[in-house]
Order: sequence, then C-alpha cells, then structure tokens
Amino acid sequence: MTRIRRGYIARRRRKKIRLFASSFRGAHSRLTRTITQQKIRALISAHRDRDKKKRDFRRLWITRINAVIRNKGVSNSYNRLINDLCKSQLLLNRKILAQIAILNRNCLYMISNEIVDPLE
Repeated sequence: MTRIRRGYIARRRRKKIRLFASSFRGAHSRLTRTITQQKIRALISAHRDRDKKKRDFRRLWITRINAVIRNKGVSNSYNRLINDLCKSQLLLNRKILAQIAILNRNCLYMISNEIVDPLE
C-alpha cells in the first residue's frame, strides 16, 4: 500500500486545543492528551465557580448589612431587618441594601426606622 499523508484537520483540532491551554504550565500546555484533560478540568471548574461566585457575593452583602446594623444599634440583627422589610412589603434586594449601608449609612438607618415605627 502506498503511504497516506494525513490532512490538516487533526492538526487544526490540536492547534485549537493548544491555544486554549497556552497559559498552562509544563506538560499541560505541550502534550495533547494532558491538554485535553486539563481543558475538561478547567471548564468544569469555571462552570462550578460561576455559581459559587453568586453565593459568595450574597454572603458578602449579608455580612456588610449585618455589620452596619449591629454597629449603630438600629436593629438587633440582620434577619430582623429583612423580616421587617418583607412585612412592610419594601422590595430592596441585598445588593442594594449593602451599597446603601456602605455609601450612605444614614439612609439605611432611616429605612430601618420607617419600617420599625409603623408596626409598633
């Protein structure tokens, strides 16, 4: 049989994978088999950590709100404030409350006082 020269398709596929792994260290950026394994691993980590990032930000916002509230003594705790917000049907999410807590604390104190007073 005559020798068959392989086409460019396999080389193009490997080149595309190598471009993805160009920033990896050692054999992870040079050997085709380890590159494919690392690519799978990297994409799994990226997918998992996108959800984790949302959780981490929510925890950060809750911590900031709780710290400001307890510092001034406006409300006993974070969960009381959120409960009062829900009872008074004031729709502010935690991200906005955290920004208010950091940038304009007096506004947060006014919000919490308005919530607490009508119920008493």
